[in-house]
Amino acid sequence: MNSRQRLMATLRGEAVDRPPVNFYEIGGLVMDPADGDPFNVYNDPSWAPLLELAENHTDIIRMRSPVRKRSHQAWDDADGRSIRGEFLRVRLCEEGGCRVTRSTLTIAGRTLTSTTRRTRDVDTVWSCEPLLKSREDLLAWLQLPDEFFDETVHTAPLIEEETRLGDRGLVMVDTEDPLCMAATLFSMEDYTVLALTEPRLFHRLLEKLARHIHVRTAAIARELPGRLWRIYGPEFATEPYLPPHLFAEYVGRYTAAMVRTVKASGGFARIHVHGRIRNILDSIVAMGADAIDPIEPPPHGDVDLAFVRGRYGRDLVLFGNIEVADIEAFEPTAFKSLVRRTVADGTAGEGRGFVLMPTASPFGRKISERTLHNYRILARAGRPASHAG
Repeated sequence: MNSRQRLMATLRGEAVDRPPVNFYEIGGLVMDPADGDPFNVYNDPSWAPLLELAENHTDIIRMRSPVRKRSHQAWDDADGRSIRGEFLRVRLCEEGGCRVTRSTLTIAGRTLTSTTRRTRDVDTVWSCEPLLKSREDLLAWLQLPDEFFDETVHTAPLIEEETRLGDRGLVMVDTEDPLCMAATLFSMEDYTVLALTEPRLFHRLLEKLARHIHVRTAAIARELPGRLWRIYGPEFATEPYLPPHLFAEYVGRYTAAMVRTVKASGGFARIHVHGRIRNILDSIVAMGADAIDPIEPPPHGDVDLAFVRGRYGRDLVLFGNIEVADIEAFEPTAFKSLVRRTVADGTAGEGRGFVLMPTASPFGRKISERTLHNYRILARAGRPASHAG
């Protein structure tokens, strides 16, 4: 089987020659070693063999979004560095060797600001200041007109990427859910307090966001039927942040509609949720999801892969669950044993399917020899054997 056939058969619950092996963000996200941007960590020579390994020796799943913002954002001709609209201004600059983004939103007589920061040697954007800092800020934000959220769906680049990729894998539609958009407007503390103590107000926020996300989801599904999707954001309603009954409230009510739309188009909905998932797995199955990732093992998660396979493997394709910290730290012999045990747990008994995959990827500028060696072990996992689902 080629990689595309292997991945599609796994999603459909059909027999495969071996479990697919995927490196998640490596080979999934855009990582261009030829880009000379000093903030591009992937142009360091130590990344080259790892990127080559992902491209040529794994079952690739490209992670792409076809969403483009519309008219409320317009580049300022004066300096090319400011985005201005009737409500929003975004300013990009470099300070102390960091790339800083400052956003200012003016609505209902209030000025709301947010700040993010990115360093040169770590591919992570840190939120230094959330946009909404009080109940009054949220009430003002809720007055934004629907036109502010206008966006277009541009699927041609995804179709072109599928053509380039050929039989080496799949292109996956990557999208947030309403909860993700809502939670990231606040600090984690303010988000959890609001979601716990003012559910009616929080539902107003989710409903406003869901209107646009559901329209977008339907448009993409019409143009790209039958594809794999990754929907991220449900982890904001897992323990210890919120109790399980609020997962059903804040994810089941809004994200399930996205799942239904994807499945109605013949597609496959994969739910991305880090952390403690034991008490919300029933809700994910009830939503009709086809797959889950990354099933973090303890101590980061609260359930092991064998349990999920035994209890939920007939309903869900399982993507996981090698911790990236183990890839970076384990001595190769120990790592090989971990991979062997993970493949056994992920394919034991009857199940819909399993994809061997890390829970995340390195995000620093340098890749160590041990990390590269362990990724090579991961790429070879399961290849001599024959597996069904």
